[in-house]
Amino acid sequence: MKVKHFELNPFRENTYVLYDETKQCVIIDPGCYDPSEERILSGFIEEQQLNPVALLNTHCHIDHIFGNHFIAARYKLIPQIHPMEKAILASATMVGEMYGLDVTPSPEAETSLADNGIFNFGNTTLKMLLVPGHSPGSICFYHEASKQIIGGDVLFQESIGRTDLPGGDMQTLLRSIKDKLFVLPDDVTVFPGHGGPTTIGHEKNYNPYLTDASAFTA
Repeated sequence: MKVKHFELNPFRENTYVLYDETKQCVIIDPGCYDPSEERILSGFIEEQQLNPVALLNTHCHIDHIFGNHFIAARYKLIPQIHPMEKAILASATMVGEMYGLDVTPSPEAETSLADNGIFNFGNTTLKMLLVPGHSPGSICFYHEASKQIIGGDVLFQESIGRTDLPGGDMQTLLRSIKDKLFVLPDDVTVFPGHGGPTTIGHEKNYNPYLTDASAFTA
């Protein structure tokens, strides 16, 4: 499986295209905010002669769903989210107004993503891991064969997702990371929703939010 990333929109969000030798691909968290960013994302897909078969959202904060309407219309795809993200997706336009940003409403999503579920495309199998805390229904997509995970805004390089937004909770996030991500091999590469990639082993050893045992007290 190959991973292509694009840094888009005013929040510098990471949009991902996953694809394999079959030329099927999935688009995760399309953050394209304006026509120039739409051209960047679609241009890569078309230059590589990829066939988009799914639109997946790790979670539904506005920076991760700006491009849902564009991708859904261009490739005839329905966004797929975890059920716990439905209310957050519905509030996107209102949240955009708070930031002074126009948000074209996302198409209604299928609430089909589930903890420990499997998503297949081409010759690729992704395992879905529910890792709440930044957002109630945050899903990470793990490709065990290549030891790569698309993590959304859960775990960053020596940091974690913010927990001061509606539905966020610090203790839930810390526990989720420990129970769902830190059980993976140390050499798994984490592709986060913002910033550069990291590894599970690096974060176990150097993430200040997660190396303090007191962070996991009840």
